[in-house]
Amino acid sequence: MGFMKIILNVLLLVRFWCIAEELELVYQWDQLSSAVSSEHNEILFDAQQSTTQYNETFNAYGNLPMGVSHHKGRLFVTIPRRRPGIPATLNVINMGKVTGVNNPPLLGYPDFLTNTLHQDYSADPKRIISVYRTKVDKCDRLWFVDTGYLEYPGNRRQVQRPALWVINLNTNRRVRRFEIPKEIVEFGYGMPNLEIDVEPGKCDEAYAYIADYQWQGLYVYGFAEDRMWRFKHNFFSFEPRYGRFNIAGQQFVWNDGLFSLAVGALDKDTGVRPVYLHAMAAISEIVVPNSVLKNETLARSGEDHYAERFRHLGSRGPNTQSSSHAFDEKTGVLFYAEVNRNAIGCWNSAQEFHAENHGIVHLDNENMIYPADLTIDNDSVLWVISNRLPIWIYSKLNTTDFNYRIWRQSTEKSIDGTICA
Repeated sequence: MGFMKIILNVLLLVRFWCIAEELELVYQWDQLSSAVSSEHNEILFDAQQSTTQYNETFNAYGNLPMGVSHHKGRLFVTIPRRRPGIPATLNVINMGKVTGVNNPPLLGYPDFLTNTLHQDYSADPKRIISVYRTKVDKCDRLWFVDTGYLEYPGNRRQVQRPALWVINLNTNRRVRRFEIPKEIVEFGYGMPNLEIDVEPGKCDEAYAYIADYQWQGLYVYGFAEDRMWRFKHNFFSFEPRYGRFNIAGQQFVWNDGLFSLAVGALDKDTGVRPVYLHAMAAISEIVVPNSVLKNETLARSGEDHYAERFRHLGSRGPNTQSSSHAFDEKTGVLFYAEVNRNAIGCWNSAQEFHAENHGIVHLDNENMIYPADLTIDNDSVLWVISNRLPIWIYSKLNTTDFNYRIWRQSTEKSIDGTICA
């Protein structure tokens, strides 16, 4: 019976994959390169001559890209500082100035200096320490969490308080930096992702929802209030049965909790949107009204007052553990980066949330190993970055092979012919 179930799952997977419009390869790298010109050598090698424990000279292998988002011809690529030798944790590619798909160089954003570590690793609110993923909102702003944390093997340290940054993409200038208080979270290394909830034309009424897989919290920042509050729930934990991963020959166990959030379609009658969320080591999807998350008073009143507002929506099906997911308003489809099967999954929110109603947009066990991030831009184009993270952690990458890739596709084309259309 178990064997037949496996065969059925394989057949369903092949069906959904074969009829979908595959994603288009945009860029690929064997190893990342940084566009630090000669006049910026003092920035790249800022800590090289210091008395620090680590040499911060550029180390290509340690530069592992994690997140991607797009805005008007620019791609923002993040490289969290998990190893020394990273010139910029937040980078940009000006697509109009790049020819070909292979090994485009990265530019520090908003500049290299803002991304540079001090020689003594001292705190500096004008500097960015480490970023995992970014989001572009409907008001042409780039949002991200600077964890403030270096994850160097044998020398993990909180350089400065984690902070939420907001940058105006039309001027490339910072418009807000909010330092996350200790009463919300003590350390910053557990915040891999965030989602922005804002209506067009109401930019000052934005909310940021931040996931914390390590401390299993959901942090809400109100732009108008300039304050942050926290929600707790057992749904933010991992599901022990689904903590085992098998990716590209690497078998391991993770216990990552709340990892991704996605704001859904607006209910025009109530003015409320659903917020979908899930843990990494899980196959369940949770939903909560955004009116709950925006309610600071409710959050501070304690879990007993809001626990029932978080609802278990259902299961996505076997091997659907997901890093990032995003909702597309144009199609009404929720897209998932499914790391355990090297695929992009989908669910049409007009359907019941059952495993059989989930489809496959793209699956590639050779070139899309570990889709680490998935975002949808303001033109309803889906963007995905894959980085072979498990091989990088538990084995060794072949540096002569292409290891990192960025993909894209129109959301409408990507679901054409699938159950999600």
